[in-house]
Amino acid sequence: MRQENQNLEYKRNWNDEYLKWICGFANAQGGKIFIGVDDDGSIYGIKDSHKQMEDIPNKVVSFLGIVVDVYLHQRENLEYIEIIIPPSNVPISYKGIFYYRSGATKQELKGAALQQFILKKMGRSWDEITCDNAKIEHIDNEAVEYFVKKGVNAGRLPESAAYDSTETILRNLDLMDEDGNIRNAAILLFGRQSSRFFSCIEFKIGRFIDESELINQDIITGNLIQMADKVIEILDNKYLIRPIHYDGLQRIEPLEIPKDALREIVFNAIIHKEYPGYSTQMRIYNDRIWLWNFGGLPEGITFEQFMSEHSSCPRNRLIARIFYLAGFIESWGRGINKIKKEFSENGMEVPIYKEEMGGMSVYIKRRVSNVNSNEVSQKMSQKTSQKTSQKIIDMIKENPYISTQEMANTIGIDRRNIARNIKKLQEKGIVKRIGPDKGGYWKIVNYKDL
Repeated sequence: MRQENQNLEYKRNWNDEYLKWICGFANAQGGKIFIGVDDDGSIYGIKDSHKQMEDIPNKVVSFLGIVVDVYLHQRENLEYIEIIIPPSNVPISYKGIFYYRSGATKQELKGAALQQFILKKMGRSWDEITCDNAKIEHIDNEAVEYFVKKGVNAGRLPESAAYDSTETILRNLDLMDEDGNIRNAAILLFGRQSSRFFSCIEFKIGRFIDESELINQDIITGNLIQMADKVIEILDNKYLIRPIHYDGLQRIEPLEIPKDALREIVFNAIIHKEYPGYSTQMRIYNDRIWLWNFGGLPEGITFEQFMSEHSSCPRNRLIARIFYLAGFIESWGRGINKIKKEFSENGMEVPIYKEEMGGMSVYIKRRVSNVNSNEVSQKMSQKTSQKTSQKIIDMIKENPYISTQEMANTIGIDRRNIARNIKKLQEKGIVKRIGPDKGGYWKIVNYKDL
């Protein structure tokens, strides 16, 4: 006989504990269990075969609620039993516990894995279930307006959508159920403070010299529909380089990573992440970029198929649909090919994808790998400081009474960084504090573009 595998298990003698294995097979792709067979596939034989032929199917029905085929075989005067378990289209539990066959092992499903499994068996995705305690008041109308504007401009939403109420839009997009309950996707996409409902939905960016030396970081939070723009803006302003070259007399400063491809990579990480899961992480080194999002490949798609043309199989169907309607992505599973094509056309190495650590990684080789670490860090530091200072001035212009903490929250950086930038602006005579820390205000004294 063949060796044990995903769909095959050998047992010397029957034990009621093996109902767990049958449960696992039923919840996976089905399989076979042979009773009276050694682990190496040799026939060991059983006794009381007639009794077991009656007991096993009855116990399977009683404890699991499913029907299996049970056959008695004989070889060299030794009897053994074959149990054929079909895959179930509904979740199966044994004494209230769900098991799943993975490889040649029996896994007990718990927590997020159990939730994802049950939803899948029900033909639903996590983003489709309703969010406890979420109400229409928790939806950011400006985020919805942003989406509608993008969708209308992309020709994927009618112009009349701009005049619909937020509730009407959510209902039309199936982001609310018939009873007015808000779905998870609505809070993730358009929520005012999505992190109040779900943890670890932020996008972390870190600038590293090596694995142990972190020199700068940002954490992007907020709704998903605007997250990609924020990520790209911060990458452009603070972390990535725009090498200068000339086409005749024209000065050209393209981003070091093809921008459309970069957006596609970021969109993929946001859309296909397993929520709530772990934070999406981007590590930027001198010579490479590593992006990781939690959640592996969709079941039924091999890595080879993923890297070539394949049908679209989004983990979060509603989120993917909204990104499509906004004109951000296509719905044909062509994202990877678009990324590969754009990198090749720009003379860059195609990103390397890996399924690892429970998620998907993308490795991108940087164009600036020949720049030494000190030069890269210095350029990034100067660029970051300049952009931050300009934003501080703009905020003071709009609201002279704004606090440093409010500035930090708006820009998305640490309050100490705000304080350092304000100190530099004060030393240059650009900004002045009038009155005490509490109750005072800021004044632009000698403003000029930075």
